[in-house]
Amino acid sequence: MSGISLDLQAGEVHAVIGENGAGKSTLMRILSGHLTPTKGSLHLDGQPISFSGPVEAEGKGIVLVHQEILLAQDLTVAQNLFLGRELRRYGFVDDRAMRERTRAVLDELGVSIDPDRVVGRLSIADRQLVQIARALLVPHKVVAFDEPTAVLTPIEAESLFQIIRRLRSQGVAVLYISHRLNEVKVVADRVTVLRDGRLITTRDIEGLEPLEMARLMVGRDMSKLYPEKPATASDQTILTVRDMSVPGYVENASFKLRRGEILGFGGLIGAGRTELFEGLVGLRPSQGAVTLDGTKVHFSDAREAMAAGVVYLSEDRKGKGLLLQQNLRVNLTLAALEKFTRGSFIDVAGEERTLDEAIKDFDIRTRRRDLLAGQLSGGNQQKLLLAKMMLIEPRIVIIDEPTRGVDIGTKEQIYRFIASLAEQGRSVIVISSEMQELIGLCHRVVVMRNGQVAGEVEQADLSEDAIVYLATGVHEERAAEIAAGHV
Repeated sequence: MSGISLDLQAGEVHAVIGENGAGKSTLMRILSGHLTPTKGSLHLDGQPISFSGPVEAEGKGIVLVHQEILLAQDLTVAQNLFLGRELRRYGFVDDRAMRERTRAVLDELGVSIDPDRVVGRLSIADRQLVQIARALLVPHKVVAFDEPTAVLTPIEAESLFQIIRRLRSQGVAVLYISHRLNEVKVVADRVTVLRDGRLITTRDIEGLEPLEMARLMVGRDMSKLYPEKPATASDQTILTVRDMSVPGYVENASFKLRRGEILGFGGLIGAGRTELFEGLVGLRPSQGAVTLDGTKVHFSDAREAMAAGVVYLSEDRKGKGLLLQQNLRVNLTLAALEKFTRGSFIDVAGEERTLDEAIKDFDIRTRRRDLLAGQLSGGNQQKLLLAKMMLIEPRIVIIDEPTRGVDIGTKEQIYRFIASLAEQGRSVIVISSEMQELIGLCHRVVVMRNGQVAGEVEQADLSEDAIVYLATGVHEERAAEIAAGHV
């Protein structure tokens, strides 16, 4: 990152956009005291400032809501909000006051999370909301949000936008990083575009449409984000799931998957989509009848599923998909290590050749091949995870939130990769909270609500309204028509 100038005004929302690796998160870390710039200066209220660390930055009113979840998993929500700044009464920690203040802040976010709930038992979306609440406890002049809605539903995101608008009305300067350009259009007053670590432009949001933002980010036309949907290879059913239940999450879910099909799963976060497929591949206890290519199966763990040609790419690629403290080679070949085993030895040279191929085939952008997986950008981590799973040569690929936290250029690459899988005769299940993603990619969409399958929308009838009706059940008569196929 070099030569970037940025000015923030009190009472405005200033968005920063760019592809993964453009320098957005680095810029945020400098502004919030996590990194020290090698050149240039920072000014607050017209006075030059420097920070020894994020605590000093927070003390001066600059707070960052991280893209990564930085919470203590074994502590409660209230304990996390006040960790390191506990409220005290007569010298003792005042748990009651912290719980009450936590409940008030969460109410402002429009969510009902129990302050006494252990964070490790929360969904990823709820953890993000807790992290946002923690940041808003600190007196603030500048609040920087780094991909705050990556794990939120549209309803939860709108609650966050209301908080941002309130901060703006209070004279707070809000810095907003997001790959979701439609959100930027809704919430921002001005937009700064970065590309390859350099400033491209700063523009008022008025008259700046998402497609133009995308063009400025990547330097090329992005009007055709979604590839043409491949024709379903056959009417042959490769996977049948009947009455699948995952205790506490899913009840009696049934669906079929055809060979060469891209099948979407929609619904609000918490509807049970992730838990359904974790149960299917043996990551959670489950009951139900599963038939794969005409043979009844029950996977006791993910390795059994992979051996049968069924792979699951977790939505939590950092926590469950990759070993962040290991290098790219180790991460790439781990799931298919038997391919690189020669007696008691591992064929490291073979692994290195395979890594070369993956870097080329999946366009994994890394300045050095000896980097740790955790040092890659979010989009390149997702590409590495895709490359890792394809070494297994799967018949069915289940991808949970395939483009969460990645830029629009990488989204286009991932979409084309998913379409190519279907063209090869593989079957793909896409679990996504982005309705346009489901509509643009999938042949059909199964919608879940409250742990059950609410209905299914065929390709000819795919629309945001159809998905929303089923996901929320708000318009019960219309949802019933869609579920019955009378769209």
